[in-house]
Amino acid sequence: MPPRNQSFEIILGSASMARRQILSEMGYDFTIMSADIDEKSIRKETPEDLVMALAEAKAEAIMSRLAITDNLKELERPTLLLTADTVVVYKGIIREKPSSREEAHQFIKDYSGGSARVVGSVVVTNLVTGSRGGGWESAEVYFHAIPDDIIDSLLEEGIILNVAGGLMLEHPLTLPLVDTVIGTCDCVMGLSKTLTEKLIQEAL
Repeated sequence: MPPRNQSFEIILGSASMARRQILSEMGYDFTIMSADIDEKSIRKETPEDLVMALAEAKAEAIMSRLAITDNLKELERPTLLLTADTVVVYKGIIREKPSSREEAHQFIKDYSGGSARVVGSVVVTNLVTGSRGGGWESAEVYFHAIPDDIIDSLLEEGIILNVAGGLMLEHPLTLPLVDTVIGTCDCVMGLSKTLTEKLIQEAL
């Protein structure tokens, strides 16, 4: 998509390369600030509540940093802060980023010939008006058998340790092993385009 004639600023509150890619594909210009929060300290019963709480906590952390540096007072144009979070649910258990290579190995092994549900949230905060909107989407991913050598290669590379459930749909080693996605691929990758666009328009 060509760049838009954008009358507002966007801050993407995420270090995720996939989210950067998706927001760029949507035609938006944006700056990046990562939220350094202790995600493990935030616990909720359902994956939907968890991803919403985490995305809101990321927004609050970034807003606090902006307030400390007085950047919030200097905003000249409407500025939207976009935060997001993703978890994977496997057999009813919520999976966040793997805590070790061993856990990542088990995660991927479990997906072989099976399925996993991905739940992703998006929260958009208008830093000028203070208004905030958010929502979540989910998708189901079904896999072919995943060979051990593919798992070993993914672990050796290490990047899957930084993604929810060790599940990186867009990885060239993973993509051929995906049988079906019920839902959208961008939701699985960490940022639903439809939901993001809706929330951006509502926030302006």
